Amino acid sequence: MRKTSAAVLVLALGVFGIITTEMGIVGVLPRLSAELGVPPSTAGWLVGAFALVIAVTGPFTTLLASGIDRKKVLAASIAVFALSNAVYALTTQYEVMLAFRIIPAVFHPVFFSVALATAARMVVTKDGEDGEDAKAATRATTTVFAGVTVGFAFGVPLTSYLAEHLSLPAAFWFGALVNLIAFLGILRLLPSLPVGQRVSYGSQLSVLRQPRMWLTITSVVLIFAAMFSVYGYFAEYLGQVTDMDGSWVSAMLMAFGIVMILGNFAFGSLLQRNLVRTALAYPALCLLVYVLVYAIGPRFVPMVLGVLVWGAVHSGGLIVTQSWLGRDARDAPEFGNSLFISFSNLGITLGTAAGGWVLSAAGARRLPWVGAGFAVAALVVMLVRLSLDRAGRRTPRSGEAAASHAAVRAAG
Repeated sequence: MRKTSAAVLVLALGVFGIITTEMGIVGVLPRLSAELGVPPSTAGWLVGAFALVIAVTGPFTTLLASGIDRKKVLAASIAVFALSNAVYALTTQYEVMLAFRIIPAVFHPVFFSVALATAARMVVTKDGEDGEDAKAATRATTTVFAGVTVGFAFGVPLTSYLAEHLSLPAAFWFGALVNLIAFLGILRLLPSLPVGQRVSYGSQLSVLRQPRMWLTITSVVLIFAAMFSVYGYFAEYLGQVTDMDGSWVSAMLMAFGIVMILGNFAFGSLLQRNLVRTALAYPALCLLVYVLVYAIGPRFVPMVLGVLVWGAVHSGGLIVTQSWLGRDARDAPEFGNSLFISFSNLGITLGTAAGGWVLSAAGARRLPWVGAGFAVAALVVMLVRLSLDRAGRRTPRSGEAAASHAAVRAAG
């Protein structure tokens, strides 16, 4: 049992390493821009291209890996992330770094989906029917998923701190070390996990025939665009608008991430009480936060406090949108998860691209309005989506309608 618990923690460490690799680059984009000799908007594609590849390949790569031993899939995936970080530390060429942002992005959704399923599989008993097994599986997957939040809370700011106080290569060697430890842990602690029955997504494609689902997917894309059009240029905004130095930016990233941990639980509690109201409230909260960030951006002390509010709201995006999409994918939850991974990363790509364009054209000061615009668009789409539900409830069943017409004719 102890070995199983340690294996679950190793999977969480792998998720932490992947998030640190994916998002740690956000805090060092200004230095990367200077080191690689490219403008900030071009450097921003090191974030956007990563997300775009996940968006395009997610469901397909996960399906292709579905017949391979889970241990081999996890070990190979995390090894690619360790190697990529080493390349980041050694290269001075933008094209090389961009290539090694694209390669691990192909393995990102594979590791996430397999790690969550593997964690649940390892903690259940042979019969898999007992209620305690369900609780154990939930705890295991929650532990693995916690690597995401901890990655934002500590991996991202620590990457920024190391780049500021040691060197840019040192920050990437840290990422390589974390992923290497996870790789060795997977080899040492995970048993061989051959696939008993391959899972096919073919029968689950029917969820995409529903107009409601496409409206939900669109709102997920827009919410992630709202989140990352501004957060993707966190360091530029605080540096250029608030005039914070690298040390302060690192501290703000750390504070942002810690508040995210608390905010994640808060939004989870709200979702349990009322999913629809919480989901609708989220883009409205994003809008209010970006108005606040724009208003207090040039003021140092208010912005320090504003970052805490920003982080608390930002934290809800993942769990809120996942729950929102899950409403329309109840009949195909696994396929729904793959759609969530793909389209949320499409939103990140859209957001960072739009934010990069505004950064180049109008400067960092205008970035909050990009996020605000996406938030308003998301809210509109969500309201349209809910209107379909209300219209469906008002529409009588065909049998009831026929009976009603017959009654009218009889009365006439």
